[in-house]
Amino acid sequence: MEIVCNSCQSKFRIPDEKIPAGRSASFLCPKCKNKITVGPAPDADPGPAPQPQRQVPSADAAAGKYDAAEKPFDFVETEGRTALLCETDAGLRQAVLAALNAMDYRTTEAGDTQDALKKMRYHVYDLVIANEAFDGQAPDTNAVLEYLENLNMVIRRNIFVVMVSDRFRTMDNMAAFNHSVNMIINSKNMDSFDKILRRGIADNELFYGVFKDSLKKAGRA
Repeated sequence: MEIVCNSCQSKFRIPDEKIPAGRSASFLCPKCKNKITVGPAPDADPGPAPQPQRQVPSADAAAGKYDAAEKPFDFVETEGRTALLCETDAGLRQAVLAALNAMDYRTTEAGDTQDALKKMRYHVYDLVIANEAFDGQAPDTNAVLEYLENLNMVIRRNIFVVMVSDRFRTMDNMAAFNHSVNMIINSKNMDSFDKILRRGIADNELFYGVFKDSLKKAGRA
């Protein structure tokens, strides 16, 4: 850096590295002893503008914070039986709800297929009632029934599954076996839904009673 003394007009050259970057410096003129003040030395290369630092997600954010809406059955008590209802028709739905209420089930209604699958992800229901055409699905490719069919048998045998159908007769055991459900109830027989369901559950408990007791004794239940 080249400087000039304001008093004697003498010229001097000072290496840039002698002046602190970004700061002023003062010294005496070698000839007249006048105090000379110079500004900060210019940076050799300012370089690119600093980029804002990316915010690193916290551990909680990375892992995903708990969302109660995704786990709809946190409030269910340990006592009592639970049921999931997958039925679109308002009339059929009311008939089923009335019957389940009389049987002391805590019932949750699924709004659509995705909602039903989400609920079953977090809770193992004692009873699932699904219309084969629920949510406008094709009866033979019902996603709710397919999900239940593919469950591990240890879980599946503890769920009583009822398929409401327009195609098959009530308590058609062969059709129920072919569709991997415990029972079929025809939509025309919904007036007797509670009696039919009670009988089906009683027969199922009788059928599996000895088997489940054997598993408990063997510590495998």
